[in-house]
Amino acid sequence: MTKRILVTGSSRGIGKAIALKLAEQGFDITVHCRAGVEQAQATCDEINALGRATSLLQFDVCDREQAKTQIIEDIAQHGAYYGVVCNAGITNDMAFPAMQGKDWDCVIRTGLDGFYNVVHPTVMPMVQSRKGGRIITMSSVSGIAGNRGQVNYSAAKAGIIGATKALALELAKRKITVNCVAPGLIETAMTDELPIDEMMKMIPLKRMGSVKEVAGTVAFLMSDDAAYITRQVISVNGGMV
Repeated sequence: MTKRILVTGSSRGIGKAIALKLAEQGFDITVHCRAGVEQAQATCDEINALGRATSLLQFDVCDREQAKTQIIEDIAQHGAYYGVVCNAGITNDMAFPAMQGKDWDCVIRTGLDGFYNVVHPTVMPMVQSRKGGRIITMSSVSGIAGNRGQVNYSAAKAGIIGATKALALELAKRKITVNCVAPGLIETAMTDELPIDEMMKMIPLKRMGSVKEVAGTVAFLMSDDAAYITRQVISVNGGMV
């Protein structure tokens, strides 16, 4: 049976690139979106054109019951996931004194609650399958070094690193690896309004990264070649930190 991977936030950007790369590597893919169903379906169509099967889930990762219900239903229909990529995330940047509670909550809930809400219902079926597995989270250079205007985002992404390392310890005996990928400045719609020229001064390689470079890192961690790698944070940031 073909191994299947759930990739959250895979209707566009980094998530879509990850989903397509994993499909190229021979995995079936469960595509996920919160909104943007047409974009998500387009991702499914591209994956199907590669000869791989897809399913499509639509839920807000902040909604625990909705996430649990849809994931459990998908697992009941198709079997346990071999891998999960927790890619869904948002930014809401501003100086900390101007940050309201809602600005903090939406980023933290999407990042940290979203991790729990997605991963928790997938773990026991993965364990019970006795086939090992891969869980890959997405942090950021902001979660490692912090960034002004991103206290909320930096906190969420730093928390993801801690959760990844702890879960890796719990699941290692089950041959389930848990690793984190931490991108730097990657060319996506989320970076369109950033001060690129100023940020470029902090990047030794003097360029932005591509979504394909992030996707390639995830694909390696999902592969058999990465079976002895767990509890690690892999930076894809051009040498920023």
